[in-house]
Amino acid sequence: MQVSSNILRKELPILTLITLISVALIWDLELSLFDAGVLLVFMGTLMVWSIYQGLRTKDDTLSLEVDEAVPQPISLKRGILYLIFGLAFLIISSRILVWGAVEIAQFFGVSDLVIGLTIVAVGTSLPELASSILAAKKGEHDIAMGNVIGSNLFNTTAVVGIAAAINPFAVDTLVLTRDMLVMTILTVSLFIIGYGFRKGRKGRVNRFEGAGLIIVYIIYTIVLLIGSRA
Repeated sequence: MQVSSNILRKELPILTLITLISVALIWDLELSLFDAGVLLVFMGTLMVWSIYQGLRTKDDTLSLEVDEAVPQPISLKRGILYLIFGLAFLIISSRILVWGAVEIAQFFGVSDLVIGLTIVAVGTSLPELASSILAAKKGEHDIAMGNVIGSNLFNTTAVVGIAAAINPFAVDTLVLTRDMLVMTILTVSLFIIGYGFRKGRKGRVNRFEGAGLIIVYIIYTIVLLIGSRA
């Protein structure tokens, strides 16, 4: 999978930086209002910067792929209707997902943390996975990579930031020593693979490297499940 977009090559190091900052923020095993504010400021800055970059570089490969992938425009009325129904379905389905995950955790005696790291994480990522696979099959590699980077940036800054702003919370030691460690390693690996440090060579994720990332995640999930039953 080729990474040709200059926008993505700028966002890969930003994703790595945000990941390291998130580790620093939870180093004291707590996400406070201040930490939430820092993450949300980063989110707002990234949104503005991303829009600016998209408008300024219309000939970028990512912009061209998006233009080709986006269907014909719809009317404003239909767009608002889709938005309302989509948000309503999202809220209801998210609530059902949380209820189901809690019941599974209680039935099997697994911690909420492990359920969140496995079932909930996979469930909420399925739409992104489907769209990335579809984009990759069509040869729209920058869209596939952009989906991954954008999702991780939004989850790290907006989702965690909003949750901590609503209700600051303590962070389990394992989140820092195990989960954040794995996330950081995978993020740095993606940065090294996708950025393309060789002179004259753009970033590229080959099958071997992609399989390696998948294997690491599978091993991590197995360790989580085994540890939860210990």
